[in-house]
Amino acid sequence: MESNDTKQSLLSGLVDPTSPKSKENASKTRRYRHCKSAPLADILPAEIGLNSLPRFESLFGKPHPHYLRLAAYLSVYLSAGTVCFYSMQSQIKGKKTNGIVDSVYFCIVTMTTVGYGDLVPDSVLSKLLACAFVFVGMAVGGLILSKAADYLVEKQEILLIKALHIRHKLGPMDMLKEVEINGVRYKCILFVIIILVLIIVGTVFLILVEELDFIDSFYCICSTITTLGYGDKSFSTTGGRVFGIFWILTSTISLGQFYLHLAQLNTEKRQMKLVNWVLSQQITSVDLEAADLDGDGDVSAAEFIVYKLREMGKICQEDISLLLKEFEDLDVDQSGTLSTSDIILAQNTQTKS
Repeated sequence: MESNDTKQSLLSGLVDPTSPKSKENASKTRRYRHCKSAPLADILPAEIGLNSLPRFESLFGKPHPHYLRLAAYLSVYLSAGTVCFYSMQSQIKGKKTNGIVDSVYFCIVTMTTVGYGDLVPDSVLSKLLACAFVFVGMAVGGLILSKAADYLVEKQEILLIKALHIRHKLGPMDMLKEVEINGVRYKCILFVIIILVLIIVGTVFLILVEELDFIDSFYCICSTITTLGYGDKSFSTTGGRVFGIFWILTSTISLGQFYLHLAQLNTEKRQMKLVNWVLSQQITSVDLEAADLDGDGDVSAAEFIVYKLREMGKICQEDISLLLKEFEDLDVDQSGTLSTSDIILAQNTQTKS
C-alpha cells in the first residue's frame, strides 16, 4: 500500500464525486479517447461495409514498407547463400540437378533445418559455411518470415469470421469485437486449413512429378513439414526442387506458427479462467484495504479497476509502481491531479536538467 502522505488518490481523476459536472454526466457511459502519440490499432470504421474492410483490402493493395523490408532480408540471405554454395558446387556431394536451383534448394533445406542429406557439405570450408548459414537462416525464419506469414493469415480472418457466422449479419464493430476476442482461435483454424492444403498439394506433387507412391509421398511430406528430414525420400528432380524451395519454406513456417498460436490459445484459456474466478469472488474489507492505493480509507473507481486488473494478472505491482512514480514526477504542484500547467512545468524541468 502507498504512503498516506498523498491526500488525494493519484488515480481519482476518472471519477470526481464532488464535481457538479461529473454528477450531471454520472448516468452517461464514459468514453476514453486514444492518445494521439500512441500507436494506432487496426480500426474498423462504422461507415465502411464488410466488403471493404481495410484488413482484407490491404492484402491486395500496396504492401506495407515493413513487409517489403522482410522480403528484402530474405532476398539478401538467399542471394548470398546461392552465390556461396554455387561457387563451391564441387565441395558439396549428393544428387545434383541444376547448379542454381540446387544452391537455392540447399539454402532452404539448411535454413529450415530439414536437412535431407541428399546434398551435404564435403569440405572444411563448405561445412563451416553451412554452420554459419543454418544459424542465420533460423533467425531469418523465426524473426522475419513468421511475421510475414502471420500477417498474411490475419488478412483472412474476416473471411473466416464471415464463413463461421454466415447465418448472422455482423456489422463492422461486431467483426472487430469478434477478432479481438477470438483472434488467436481463428489463427489456429486458419493455419490448420493452410497446413492441410499444403500437405495435400505436396503429396499430389510428389506422386505426379517425383513419381513416388502415395505412402512414400505422404511420408516425405510429413518428415519435411516437421523438419524431421530423414533423407531417404526427398525432392530429387529439378522441377521438384523448384517446387520444394517454396513449399518447404511455407509449410515449415506455417506449422511453427500453428504451434505458437496453439500455445497462446492455451494461455488465453488459463487467463480467462483466472479472470472469471476473480470476478466471481466477493469483495471483503481486506480487498478494499489492498485496493486503497493512497491509504485515504476510500477506494475510487480507478483504484478498484487497478486492483481488479492486478488480481486478474493483467498488470503487476511493479507496473503500478512505475506508473505512480511517473504520475508523481508529472504532478509538479503535488495536487494529486494532472493539469496542462503540470505537464508544461515538468517538461521545462526535464529540459533544464
